[in-house]
Amino acid sequence: MPRILLLLPTATYRAPDFIAAAERLGVDVVVGSEHRQALSGSMGDRAVVVPLTDVDAAVGAIVALHRRAPIDAVLAVDDQGVLIASAAAASLGFRHNSPGAVAATRDKTIMRARLGAASLNQPAYRIVPPGADVVAAATQIGFPCVVKPVSRSASQGVIRVDDAIQAHGAGVRIRAMTVDRPESLLVERFVPGDEVAVEGLLTGGRLEVLAVFDKPDPLNGPFFEETIYVTPSRQPFEILTDIGSTAAQATAALGLREGPVHIELRIGPDGVVTILELAARSIGGLCARALRFGAGVSLEEVIVRHALGIGLDGLTREPQASGVMMLPIRAAGVLDHVLGQERALATEGVVGLEISVASGRSMVPLPEGDRYLGFIFARGATPQFVEAALRQAEACLDVRMR
Repeated sequence: MPRILLLLPTATYRAPDFIAAAERLGVDVVVGSEHRQALSGSMGDRAVVVPLTDVDAAVGAIVALHRRAPIDAVLAVDDQGVLIASAAAASLGFRHNSPGAVAATRDKTIMRARLGAASLNQPAYRIVPPGADVVAAATQIGFPCVVKPVSRSASQGVIRVDDAIQAHGAGVRIRAMTVDRPESLLVERFVPGDEVAVEGLLTGGRLEVLAVFDKPDPLNGPFFEETIYVTPSRQPFEILTDIGSTAAQATAALGLREGPVHIELRIGPDGVVTILELAARSIGGLCARALRFGAGVSLEEVIVRHALGIGLDGLTREPQASGVMMLPIRAAGVLDHVLGQERALATEGVVGLEISVASGRSMVPLPEGDRYLGFIFARGATPQFVEAALRQAEACLDVRMR
């Protein structure tokens, strides 16, 4: 039986889905996390502590595990573990991306430089070192522009500014979020237009586009809460061709060759495709549940198959439309309960609902927050039907705060 090490940060949404995928494939799972598992004493070498903030120490722990009880692949499920997974896989001779390529996806200054060197269309930008003047950089770029930290994801710390006063305030606010580990900020020209997300899989440097998601809710700021993802995309064929080509060129520019990628792009009013972000991992949160391949194969199964070199021939996305609504946290406070879940689930086309914040837990909205309230899933004959079902179900929910 093949063995795979899953790097699972304790805060991840995704552990159950990846573990279930491995079990469906008959794969033995080793859980690697930054804290000792409650049952680690009885799990033996099926659980290992991996210091996710220290790449060298983490790789050492993984190599030591492999010597005691050999594994066949290392897979990170979230941003926090991707660099460790690539470095450990390189040490052990597994299929992998180079650590340098993965590091470029975790630092937006490196990403922008490499995309620029490949002459890819991206926003004009300036890098603002710790302590430097955000307003000067924003003025050079021109308003409106977007200020963001170089290392965060999922829209955390991303703020649109329309003048110098807002630029100063955004800089202060974002730097307060990174006070423990000061980092550079990126100031980018705001790109208007429709936003899409590409879910892809690299094999030997060749990108297979698994899905293109439309984001029908405008993302114009000042913060960038993502809500609805729907696939297949309703963009014209010519635009979809440009999206696929841009995504493939971007992965090559960063030097990525293996595994899942998640890419964010915008289509301007003139039809020009602009790349915004690229991550060396699959779609975040529980959004992967919106995708099914072949006879009900999950995205997590596809990723585990790839990591282990198990065949993927003939796996294409299901023919019906599907989508997910990420329920944003609208205000800070403590969650009491969410009413209307039964009515939401009874909405035609809705196939799932999960509130991912436990009752009694504090909630923080963007730009400081890093979680969603929950997820609604829908399937149907057309993207329009799926989008309408998600909106109708969300309207049933009544979030009560303490």
